[in-house]
Amino acid sequence: MTAYPSATFWINEVEVEMIALAVFSIFKAYSQQSMSKILKFAVLPGDYIGPEVMEVALDVLKAATEPAGIKLEYEVAPVGGAGIDAHGKALPDSTLKICEDADAILFGSVGGPKWEKLPPKEQPERAALLPLRKAFSLFANIRPGFLLKELTDASPLKTERIPEGIDIVCIRELTGGIYFGQPKTTETLENGSKRALDTMVYTTDEIERIAEVAAITAKGRGNKVCSVDKANVLETSVLWRQTVIDYFQKNHPEIELSHMYVDNAAMQLARDPNQFDVLFTENMFGDILSDEMAVICGSLGMMSSASLGTKQNTHGLPYGLYEPAGGTAPDIAGKGIANPCAQILSAAMMLEYSFGEPEIANKIRNAVKQAVQDGTRTGDIAFGMDSVGTKAMADAIVARL
Repeated sequence: MTAYPSATFWINEVEVEMIALAVFSIFKAYSQQSMSKILKFAVLPGDYIGPEVMEVALDVLKAATEPAGIKLEYEVAPVGGAGIDAHGKALPDSTLKICEDADAILFGSVGGPKWEKLPPKEQPERAALLPLRKAFSLFANIRPGFLLKELTDASPLKTERIPEGIDIVCIRELTGGIYFGQPKTTETLENGSKRALDTMVYTTDEIERIAEVAAITAKGRGNKVCSVDKANVLETSVLWRQTVIDYFQKNHPEIELSHMYVDNAAMQLARDPNQFDVLFTENMFGDILSDEMAVICGSLGMMSSASLGTKQNTHGLPYGLYEPAGGTAPDIAGKGIANPCAQILSAAMMLEYSFGEPEIANKIRNAVKQAVQDGTRTGDIAFGMDSVGTKAMADAIVARL
């Protein structure tokens, strides 16, 4: 048997402390790496320019989250026209299952001329978005109306009306009202004439939960809310207004609450949009007013939105669907010139609302703002300046994170 010499090592207290700190640092680094936050979401690019802007939005999302040690875990699935082409319907069962297994949905845009001859109930917009809203109880749509001072030329309003740009928020109730009320029928009368029926219906519970979203949003802004209805004509609006008054008096008396009829609200948005801070309303009125707001704010390529549900995800935060306000723009699809900012800003909203990362979300927003202010713009917001393509716009945003 071979004998090996023995040795004695003397370690003083300082060295012991240094070794302990080194071991702790290694353990901490390993723990952080093994327990890094994972964001699991479904990616539904949609049709025409949808996949183009989604691809670069994911690049921005990766660049923004990687420095924080956050891992993105997502699965891409067809929806809208792409779902019809691949599986025979706008919301395939496999796509819905992917959404059910995720904590949020990053949605593109759906629809276009290719599928316009299908029966209305099977067309991409109605057959994809409405079932998703129902499946995940997506009751609150939050759409920021934001126009940079540098882009006031994009608005149809005169610059002197909005010299500092626009900064408002429109909140729309999504699962009630005339879009979902029953009965909903079309029938042929005895004389051969056709009659169609839609039903507008609301409960106090539905009104109160959207009022709470408006209140929370207002507390993060100017503490001012305008509720929009048609209480001089509609029974549902009478209930809406009284419920809102009672709810704010009981739960949020510090918030400045006002009311406006929907026709007047449409006019006031066009006359002086910045008189509003947060406005909220029922489903159909919100559909119309939020689109009007988008036009007033200039290019739809800059408009993001979030639709939040009643359910919580695995992070204990609202399950949501995040999508740009614009459409699929078939006329420019495949050319690589679509504005990706709305899709990128929608991803930022997902980080904030469904994953609790407001700081990273704000970094993305600030990077978008800085890129535009520095003169990097796609054709829809160039106004005679040199324009860039979809990827170059995203690259400029990444460079400013």
